[in-house]
Amino acid sequence: MSHTAGVRAAQKQRTRQALLEAALDLLAEQSLSSLGLREVTRAAGVAPTAFYRHFHSTADLGVALVEEALGSLHPLIGHTVSAAGDTGERIARAIDLIARHVREHPAHVRFVARERNGGVQPVRAAIAGQLARFTREVRTGLAADPESAGWSDEDLLMLAGLYVDQMLATAAAFLEAEPGQERDIAREAARRLRLISIGRRHWLG
Repeated sequence: MSHTAGVRAAQKQRTRQALLEAALDLLAEQSLSSLGLREVTRAAGVAPTAFYRHFHSTADLGVALVEEALGSLHPLIGHTVSAAGDTGERIARAIDLIARHVREHPAHVRFVARERNGGVQPVRAAIAGQLARFTREVRTGLAADPESAGWSDEDLLMLAGLYVDQMLATAAAFLEAEPGQERDIAREAARRLRLISIGRRHWLG
């Protein structure tokens, strides 16, 4: 790649990121279905025509935000589930991961929570796809656990879904927490995850 082409590619990436960040800021106060293309380009400081060099529509931009919000979590989820330690240690790691992600990326978490059942179908589908992938990854981690001996793949997927649903609920609770509430939220999340684990040990299929 020539120097000029490299400069153009870097500028294109900066513009794309500026559009994503501008949209995320605007979505703090509104849903994606009400977001206008010109609002985004004005906030990003680029011409409206520049938008289409990066995204086909605001729905396409929303799908990119989903990938930005959730895509980086996959390796972390896999590590948390498969890493050594007893159930209590793995639960503590999972809750710490969720709390840290909410602290570092509150706008992304709020966007996903709002748009999971929002009015933009491609974005709903993108979120559902990411969550299904999380569920499969947790199932893979659970399958390697000796406690899973004799479990069917269907039951492991159901169990993984329970864990993922509780992790989402915990993220939402951290997001809406008042100052000083984080410890209580973490404690309640740990109790619920332990309850799922106890049920797992007594599940007969």
